[in-house]
Amino acid sequence: MCGIVGFLNDSRNRDVLDQTVRHMSESLHHRGPDADGTWCDADVGVALGHRRLSVIDLSSAGHQPMQSACGRYTIVYNGEVYNHKELRQELQSCGHQFRGSSDTECLLEAIARWDVTRAVERSNGMFAFGVWDAEQRKLTLVRDRLGIKPLYYGWMGGVFLFASELKSIRLHPAFRGEIDRSALSCFLRHNYVPAPRSIYTGIHKLPPGCLLTVSKETKPGQAAAQPYWSPAAAAERGRRQPFRGTVEKAVDELEMLLRHAVESRMVADVPLGAFLSGGIDSSIVVALMQAAGTQPVRTFSIGFEVHEYNEAPYAAAVARHLGTNHTEQIVTPADAREVIPRLPTLFDEPFADSSQIPTFLVSDLARRNVTVSLSGDGG
Repeated sequence: MCGIVGFLNDSRNRDVLDQTVRHMSESLHHRGPDADGTWCDADVGVALGHRRLSVIDLSSAGHQPMQSACGRYTIVYNGEVYNHKELRQELQSCGHQFRGSSDTECLLEAIARWDVTRAVERSNGMFAFGVWDAEQRKLTLVRDRLGIKPLYYGWMGGVFLFASELKSIRLHPAFRGEIDRSALSCFLRHNYVPAPRSIYTGIHKLPPGCLLTVSKETKPGQAAAQPYWSPAAAAERGRRQPFRGTVEKAVDELEMLLRHAVESRMVADVPLGAFLSGGIDSSIVVALMQAAGTQPVRTFSIGFEVHEYNEAPYAAAVARHLGTNHTEQIVTPADAREVIPRLPTLFDEPFADSSQIPTFLVSDLARRNVTVSLSGDGG
């Protein structure tokens, strides 16, 4: 997890731009404690900031903001492209030489060669990024197909702002925190603020599978998010080309796809673990991780003192069966109460999912031992 911030159309001098974007990115230290960086071009009033959690290529070659070898593109990127090695081989066959081994550099050079849309269409991963095109003087924001990585954007006082979290946008001098009453109504109905709204008027979530391009001349309301991938179109392709094999072959094919998906997410240069609840989704993920690795997987579970809500025994049984290195924490009412005052800083806008407290606690537990953790969420 990394943090990205940026803005365009700010007319102040370079030192002020750099100070502002640095201040905004510092609010995301929790997303990227390993390194930070900024980049500015005062001639067009653009600034980019990044907080890095080092996962792939821990060297300075993975530092961001990162500029393409040709000098045209500068990127701030949060996420991981799982097929970056395949893309890297293709780019190398075209004569490109890489400075490091990060997926950030691979994505950036894919953009330089194929353009933003074709690069993300060919990228399998979870990501949110902003990339500045110095030649066309345009900023493009992109979010992954399912919206796993967050990305907020909007205009305030003529300045275009974007960030991984609202807390960064709030720190820009142009920000005005007017509550969007329609978003508040959506929250009361759904227990969260659905995309593309945010709790603030003028600030939006970039929808999943979309990109948005703006320039210095773009006015509020002139640019619209454009889809590069559609779940409906993907489902329709599947309907037109259904699986023709037997039930047994379907089971084998599903296992192969799940195994490939899990193994591709295990690529990391840092300690790796998994959340384990004992349910179907997380148990399958951990089983496939255990089969793919040579060492016991580090697994983490949260339990409760109230028996009716306690899934920890199921998780422990799965962990014993698979032979994982399991860590369990029983949450007390006092533990939950201590988290409540932190919720506004964790989520930035109203969010009423009852799982938010145990999710934070299991994440905190895992982070003491590993840097990356897989889960069964979204199964």
